[in-house]
Amino acid sequence: MEACDCIEPQWPADELLMKYQYISDFFIALAYFSIPLELIYFVKKSAVFPYRWVLVQFGAFIVLCGATHLINLWTFTMHSRTVAIVMTTAKVLTAVVSCATALMLVHIIPDLLSVKTRELFLKNKAAELDREMGLIRTQEETGRHVRMLTHEIRSTLDRHTILKTTLVELGRTLALEKCALWMPTRTGLELQLFYTLRQQNPIGYTVPIHLPVINQVFSNNRAVKIAPNCPVARIRPLAGKYVPGEVVAVRVPLLHLSNFQINDWPELSTKRYALMVLMLPSDSARQWHVHELELVEVVADQVAVALSHAAILEESMRARDLLIEQNVALDLARREAETAIRARNDFLAVMNHEMRTPMHAIIALSSLLQETELTPEQRLMVETILKSSNLLATLINDVLDL
Repeated sequence: MEACDCIEPQWPADELLMKYQYISDFFIALAYFSIPLELIYFVKKSAVFPYRWVLVQFGAFIVLCGATHLINLWTFTMHSRTVAIVMTTAKVLTAVVSCATALMLVHIIPDLLSVKTRELFLKNKAAELDREMGLIRTQEETGRHVRMLTHEIRSTLDRHTILKTTLVELGRTLALEKCALWMPTRTGLELQLFYTLRQQNPIGYTVPIHLPVINQVFSNNRAVKIAPNCPVARIRPLAGKYVPGEVVAVRVPLLHLSNFQINDWPELSTKRYALMVLMLPSDSARQWHVHELELVEVVADQVAVALSHAAILEESMRARDLLIEQNVALDLARREAETAIRARNDFLAVMNHEMRTPMHAIIALSSLLQETELTPEQRLMVETILKSSNLLATLINDVLDL
């Protein structure tokens, strides 16, 4: 015992207490040694990890902590000075590495926090980009529908079909609650409700054209937001309580007006406008976007062009029908004239054959009778016959020479 360089434990041994401490230190050391292995595994799996040297320090700190707990297993009983030196060395190294790691974390933690902040910023930016992409896709889809609408408008030259197709397709594309078209009347003093997406007011309902809201829309070549309670927008009955949707109105230039089956429009040289009113669904927070207003303006321009083409076609068709009627009348007059000429020729032929020839024979016989010996009474009668025959022959010749 005198030759043994051993160190007694600091407190008397307690079998149960030592057993629990021994087991606890063993599992603590096992956990400390497994953590660096897990860190190394995940760092290798990570494509980018900017703080590898900090991870090395942190791993060394954990390994040394595990080593102190492992060495501590030999200190519960009598142990040699070598074990004490090893234990002290492990603790000193653990203290040095832990202090160095703590100092490094002072500089690293702000960077890590800023990385988290940048991560949140990038997430918000990504969410914003997703919303913008959704809006762009919506705009592209709406633009595609408008191109299809334009094609359908241009595919027909019937005015009523153009207007009906425009309202139906706009209502479906923009999910409108209502869409109405107001046309100027013959006098030009009123706007008449001509088409509606849903028949809530009777067609033919009129409003004065000199209302301030109408003048505002007609003086602007862009879509204008108007109050939902103005006369041209108040198409829905006011029964019940509801929050009306936003309403816009846009003018539709009538580039060439003619008879449109509304009060027998005359030809008008002055520029006129129709009014297209569009309302979003009620009781919703939806608002008009800029791209939707631009699409409405484009559609209004396309409708104006299509209506002008339809008007030109209608005029050409009316001119063609008028020419056909005139040609029919001329052909009828020509046939009547030919019939009259044939009747005249037949009449002249009859007069020439049935009257002129016998008349010449009568004149010749009367002349021969004058040369014979006749009584005065007979001669008077023959002279009378000859004079009458000559007079009648002169009349017949005058008639036949016309």
